[in-house]
Amino acid sequence: MSDNKASINLNGQSYELPVIVGTENEKAIDISKLRDQSEFITLDPGYKNTGATKSAITYLDGENGILHYRGYPIEQLAEKCLFLEVAYLLIYGELPTKQELESFRAEIKEQTLIHEDMKNFFAGFPSKSHPMGQLSCLVGALSAFYPESLNPNATKEEDNKTIINLLAKMPTIVSWIHKKSIGHPIVYPKKNLNYVENFMNMLFSDVTAESSFDPAIVSAMQKLLILHADHEQNCSTSTVRMVGSSNANLYASIASGINALWGPLHGGANQAVIEMLEAIKDDGGDADKYLAKAKDKNDPFRLMGFGHRVYKNFDPRAKIIKKACDDILEKLGIDDPVLDIAIRLEEAALNDQYFIDRKLYPNVDFYSGIIYRALNFKPEMFTVLFALGRLPGWIAQWKEMRENKEPIGRPRQIYTGETKRDVVELEKR
Repeated sequence: MSDNKASINLNGQSYELPVIVGTENEKAIDISKLRDQSEFITLDPGYKNTGATKSAITYLDGENGILHYRGYPIEQLAEKCLFLEVAYLLIYGELPTKQELESFRAEIKEQTLIHEDMKNFFAGFPSKSHPMGQLSCLVGALSAFYPESLNPNATKEEDNKTIINLLAKMPTIVSWIHKKSIGHPIVYPKKNLNYVENFMNMLFSDVTAESSFDPAIVSAMQKLLILHADHEQNCSTSTVRMVGSSNANLYASIASGINALWGPLHGGANQAVIEMLEAIKDDGGDADKYLAKAKDKNDPFRLMGFGHRVYKNFDPRAKIIKKACDDILEKLGIDDPVLDIAIRLEEAALNDQYFIDRKLYPNVDFYSGIIYRALNFKPEMFTVLFALGRLPGWIAQWKEMRENKEPIGRPRQIYTGETKRDVVELEKR
């Protein structure tokens, strides 16, 4: 907090507004009482300059390419921690001790099975239904199987049971969606595997044989989930908090975040990367042609997966996942013309002065799309995998909002429609 004040002059009258300073020296003007004092509101389309909350979870400095979870640099977390450790950190505020991690892992393992009745949902989904639509439906449906989660006055212990339940069941749900999409029987969770290994076993093994996975692939999946785990007040996270502010249960709130993530301008960006690369391949595979189109301000073509709305320098997550991406492509020895085009675009963006001057570097969506393609996921599954990674962040944000007793979200607007007019009877219109 700060004792400083900001002044705003409206219609000849001055109003003093508190200045808030965060722990990383972020500054904000508190306008929460401006309307009561002056009858004015502020207008900020897209909330690009509006702080909707005070949060202790994630710090993001887009100008300098910094991302911290609870004060820990993303680079260190991705190098030294498992995804489950990072999930614990985001949700409970501190990295777990060895004993805390084992207890957390054991609680989750006990809840990984899903009620068999949920299989019936897949029989009802149209054959071409998008995996994100399925995921949203299945997560929201968990509230019907666990009605105790609907209590808005639940104790911390009761809320924690719901949190553990969702963390445990999400990988199983995601793996079911993947298996059904390729026409394979589902694989049930195994308690002898850790969180990510169990997830990969449910994704890639089949019921006729035991499976093992290259450590480089397991490591890459760990990193992808960690890098996606939270990203401050983005579209889907803000949606989770907005819905949760109405006292909606955790399952409903997370389902709303899944729907927000689905958009191609948000979590669907890594799917859009592969679709762009496929389009370039279908047009002859000339990457240089499309690099020229990207530089032409009169051409509507846009390179997907390059640059970032928040990061004005570089995406720190991209530096981490590039190494994992290179390791996987080398390990698998894949011969794929789409990935060849991706490598050509990446080389150009990292070395071409046009892209360097505009800081249009490959971002995390670019590399994650390439990795998922290399692992034979359908593009429609990419955002579902993103949602699994983002789950701990959404839960942490929902939990923080509830614990801080934040008010229900209710933005204002500037009305631009017709002024008052009288209704004319139907016969006279």
